[in-house]
Amino acid sequence: QVKLAESGGGLVQAGGSLRVSCAASGLAFSRYTMGWFRQAPGKEREFVAAINWSGDNTYYADSVKGRFTISRDNAQNTVYLQLNSLKPEDMAVYYCAADLLSVSMTAAGYDYWGQGTQVTVSS
Repeated sequence: QVKLAESGGGLVQAGGSLRVSCAASGLAFSRYTMGWFRQAPGKEREFVAAINWSGDNTYYADSVKGRFTISRDNAQNTVYLQLNSLKPEDMAVYYCAADLLSVSMTAAGYDYWGQGTQVTVSS
């Protein structure tokens, strides 16, 4: 059974930093592209970042480029998202997702999803 478990969310002041993690189990983690998405209340789920199976290639939404960094540790079956210079508009539930076939920036391209972790940014 595939499980993606996010952790590390919380409350942070604007301008602050946070690192969220996603621990994967039940899948051949090193074969999967991993992505992070977020969803704010009343809004659609949106792409944040993705990383290919080896970690050599990363992709970011324009809104987070230069502030967020995605990384992975295949030995630990974990993907990370470092969030720096947080803004109130970054506040959302952050989800990790796994995609076997290719790097995708759309939610429909992902096979497995975690339950999400809340990131709250106070202004």
